[in-house]
Amino acid sequence: MDVHLRELRYFVAVAEELNVTRAADRLFVSQPALSKQVRVLERQLGFALFDRVTGGVALTRQGAALLPVARELLGRWNTGVEEARAAAPTGTLVIGMQTAVGRGLQQEAFRRFRARMPGWEVSLRLVGWDDPSGGVADGGSDVAFVWLPVPEGLNIHVLVTEHRGVAMPADHPLASRAEIPFSALRDEPFIALPTAAGPLRDYWLGRDARDDEPVVGVTANTPEEVFEAVTSGLGVVLVAEGNATLYNRPGMVYRPVTGLPPGELAIAWRKGDRRPQVAAFVDALR
Repeated sequence: MDVHLRELRYFVAVAEELNVTRAADRLFVSQPALSKQVRVLERQLGFALFDRVTGGVALTRQGAALLPVARELLGRWNTGVEEARAAAPTGTLVIGMQTAVGRGLQQEAFRRFRARMPGWEVSLRLVGWDDPSGGVADGGSDVAFVWLPVPEGLNIHVLVTEHRGVAMPADHPLASRAEIPFSALRDEPFIALPTAAGPLRDYWLGRDARDDEPVVGVTANTPEEVFEAVTSGLGVVLVAEGNATLYNRPGMVYRPVTGLPPGELAIAWRKGDRRPQVAAFVDALR
C-alpha cells in the first residue's frame, strides 16, 4: 500500500477541521479535489475515515485511531528533512518557483546570499501549480517565489506589485486596442490553472473582479502549455505585466487590462522557520 504524505496531510486537516470546506481553504486546494483525495485514501486503506454528518464530517473509529499516527508520521518526516539538510557538508538552499521570476530579482539576491552564507549553494526547483506554496508547505522548498494568494502557514514578503493584463492571439478582435476593460473579456474562454490550485486558479481567472462564472477554454499545467494554448487560439489568459516580456511568443500579444486589482509577487517561507539560511535569503531580497 503506497500512501503519500500529501494524502496524510489532507486527512489530518479534515480531521482537525471536521469540515471539508474549511480544510480545503486551510490547505489552499479546491473542495472537490480534497474530497477526491480523501476517498482515494479510504479506498487504499479499505475502511472509511469519516462519516458525513450535518454541517461537516465526523471521524470514524478507524479514523480516530489513525489520526495520531498520521500526525506523528508527518512530524517525523518534517524533522527528518530538516536534519538531513543540516547534515549536508555544504549547505544548499532550495528555492521553489512556478514561473520564471526575472525582473532582476534573483541575480542580486544570489550575490548577497552567497556573501552572507559562504559555502552555501542555491538549487532552483520547478513546482507545479497544484501546490500554490511553491513547495514550501511540504518542505520540498526552503523558500519560494509565489504569486498571491498563498496558503495559510506561510510568511511572505511582497517583492513586486504589478498590473494584470491579458495575453491573446495576435489576430484576436480585441488585440487592436491599446488597453482592454475587463468587462470586454468576461465572455472570452480563459486558459485556467488546474483545479488543485484553488484560490490561485480563481485569481488568474479574474474572479475577484467578476460576479459571473468564467468560461474555461482549456486547463493548463505549465507556462508552456498556457502560452501554446493561447497561440493556438484556445483562449486568453491573464498575465502579470512583468511576465509579458518573459513569456513573449510569436503570434501572441499582451494588452493592459483595466478594472482589475494588481497582482503581487512575493517570497514565501514557513512560519516559525528561523534557520539562518532562510533569513539570509529573505533579507537579500528586502
